[in-house]
Amino acid sequence: MNAGARAKAMSVLLGILLAAPFPYGQNSSRADNVIRIGYQKYGTLVLLKARGTLEKRLAASHVKVQWIEFPAGPQLLEGLNVGSIDFGTAGEAPPIFAQAAGADMVYAGYEPQASAGEALVVPKDSPIRSLSDLRGKKIALNKGSNVHYLLVKLLEKAGLKYGDIDPIYLAPADARAAFERGSVAAWVIWEPFLAAVQNQTGARILADGQGLVSNHQFFLASRTYAHKRPEVVSAALDEVARVDSWAKTNLGDAATALEPQIGLDHATLQLALSRGGYGVKPVTDAVMAEQQQIADAFYDLRLIPKHINVRDATLKDLQAQAGH
Repeated sequence: MNAGARAKAMSVLLGILLAAPFPYGQNSSRADNVIRIGYQKYGTLVLLKARGTLEKRLAASHVKVQWIEFPAGPQLLEGLNVGSIDFGTAGEAPPIFAQAAGADMVYAGYEPQASAGEALVVPKDSPIRSLSDLRGKKIALNKGSNVHYLLVKLLEKAGLKYGDIDPIYLAPADARAAFERGSVAAWVIWEPFLAAVQNQTGARILADGQGLVSNHQFFLASRTYAHKRPEVVSAALDEVARVDSWAKTNLGDAATALEPQIGLDHATLQLALSRGGYGVKPVTDAVMAEQQQIADAFYDLRLIPKHINVRDATLKDLQAQAGH
């Protein structure tokens, strides 16, 4: 997205946010003069944190930025649900699990698809050569994360049911340890853990998300915070978009910036970044339709306790409320 298009999109988004009927600005409480951002140990928000541009932008409005790290999207959105953060990022599946659990959040924006940025890997010497070989095998994954849906689609492609495999729910660090000691036969994982296990252990990609899933990255906000400080949420999204635009054409520099933040080598980070999706945009009907398909699939598999309408958590929902 070029600068003009990005500005236009963010202007539209700000208009939607400002449509909600609430006071803000000088009437905000002291707590509203902070935006608490949840981030994972990779991605655009890490670059934004490293560059410090959001802090500079919000200083004129006397708004401080607090950064809180989470191991994965599900934990981050639990933090959003309990009120420990105001804004954060996660893949496709975590918002669905969070909404099904009653989280009062809104989708604020998204990054384009990065289908190759998540994959199912096996050890380099594994006898597993096809998806059908996964029957009866233990597969590690972070429950409720973006790779949860990828696993569902991979099994479907192979003609297998979810019950045909033994899912082992582990956070990335624990899953990596289980993968290396042979406690699981395969691991479904996202970047930069994917690039790291490839480069460091020679793990073999059995299948990635291309042709099966979009693997969008979403930016989400607490509905309460979005009501109180829409201009802060809009500023955060705009700064994320600027970092995205820079990273897309400067992968090497972006990898250099991430090295001290993440602790991975330059080549691994550049590989991970090369499989990303860049260009923050307001969510569209088409993207939300994809989210609804994921939500419906999870409900059919009884992975979430109830059917949800993902559009109940969109900014258009806020705009509709403002019209009443």
